[in-house]
Amino acid sequence: MLKKTDPQVYSLIREEAKRQKEVLEMIPSENYTSTSVLEALGTVLNNKYSEGYPKKRYYQGNVVADKVETLAQERAKKLFGVPYVNVQALSGSVMNLAVYFALLEPVRGKIMGMSLAFGGHLTHGQPQSATGKFFRSVLYTLGKDGKLDFEAIEKQAMREKPDIIVCGFTAYPRLIDFKKFGVIADKVGAYLLADISHIAGLVVGGAHPSPAAYAHIVTTTTHKTLRGPRGALIMVTEKGLKKDPELGRKIDMAIIPGLQGGPHDNQTAAIAVSLREAGKPAFKKYAEQIVANSKALAKELTGYGFDLVSGGSDNHLILIDLKNKGVNGAVAALALEVANIILNKNGVPFDTMPPFYPSGIRLGTPAITTRGLKERDMVKIAGWMNSVIEEVRNIELPKDKEKRTEVWRDFRREVVKNKKLLAIAKEVKSFATKFPVPA
Repeated sequence: MLKKTDPQVYSLIREEAKRQKEVLEMIPSENYTSTSVLEALGTVLNNKYSEGYPKKRYYQGNVVADKVETLAQERAKKLFGVPYVNVQALSGSVMNLAVYFALLEPVRGKIMGMSLAFGGHLTHGQPQSATGKFFRSVLYTLGKDGKLDFEAIEKQAMREKPDIIVCGFTAYPRLIDFKKFGVIADKVGAYLLADISHIAGLVVGGAHPSPAAYAHIVTTTTHKTLRGPRGALIMVTEKGLKKDPELGRKIDMAIIPGLQGGPHDNQTAAIAVSLREAGKPAFKKYAEQIVANSKALAKELTGYGFDLVSGGSDNHLILIDLKNKGVNGAVAALALEVANIILNKNGVPFDTMPPFYPSGIRLGTPAITTRGLKERDMVKIAGWMNSVIEEVRNIELPKDKEKRTEVWRDFRREVVKNKKLLAIAKEVKSFATKFPVPA
């Protein structure tokens, strides 16, 4: 129908589908969902308003919606081993904000999360975010080795006495010791919030330790390694209910009427589908392969002289400091895109460059693993990446803002014509199209 009723939008969707097939999608927060998840998203459930919770709705006609939401809740409880789940948060930002609204007094409540510049997330108390504007916030950093310094984190927590400590990050390539975070939180009387948005699929697949025994609250988006639709889960653990039996009710109230109106029932159904998929034996193999691919790629990149933050990867992502290559992260990311390798520019620990022109790049293996790539394929990818970076090593971005803007404008205009990069793009396209995209 769409082709007939709106050929322009239909054409754009087809164009994006073609792009996704022809590139190596390596942004660690992106993935390909199954056709079943997409099917659930495009259903008549989109037509219903379901403000409230199962059997406690503000509108009539929610008999089916109640069943869908209850099913999603029960599947999440079983998969993550928790007694309470809220499946209504529309995004990761709302998800974490709801936890803070549930537990903290505005202005006086204090959050302690990792600094954005060291791999944290905006919603972990960064001053640019609502989480850092409505609540007090202190930020911890990584050690000089690019790894979590638990001794320093504990000292800071003892000094600051935060109400909530947040762990779980967006650009940290190592395993997270949730037990140590739990000990610190208990010592200062804080809630421990484990935001596992990036590693949720690894957790349920057994490729990363679970925070359920150590955290009071676990949050996650559903569209990264969990391979579901764009949505979120807020979970309370047994430890959390022991600390506050009302924790689930408080979170429910923070979502509605606190932050949202009606949930998106089609999104809830798609989440339920992805949770069922994640509970199958094949998903465990998938999670293990993500990590195997990441480690293999990290090893190959190190062989080319790339400076990997923390020295490698234990999970799904790799963070590269490009200063030793003489290439800016923004330059590298755009050049790699021209070559059909999609990743993102990213700040690195102790970065002195501004956010739009950071010194590093961030990449991951979830999406390419979904398509069936294995360790041997990481050899090709690392080789292509090295060739691209070598091609743009002579592009320097001045520290002066006006001069930098001029150089960047010229580079953007010229890089899309670069014959070496276009030749690599052709090779990557030929390679990538051999691997199917689920949708």
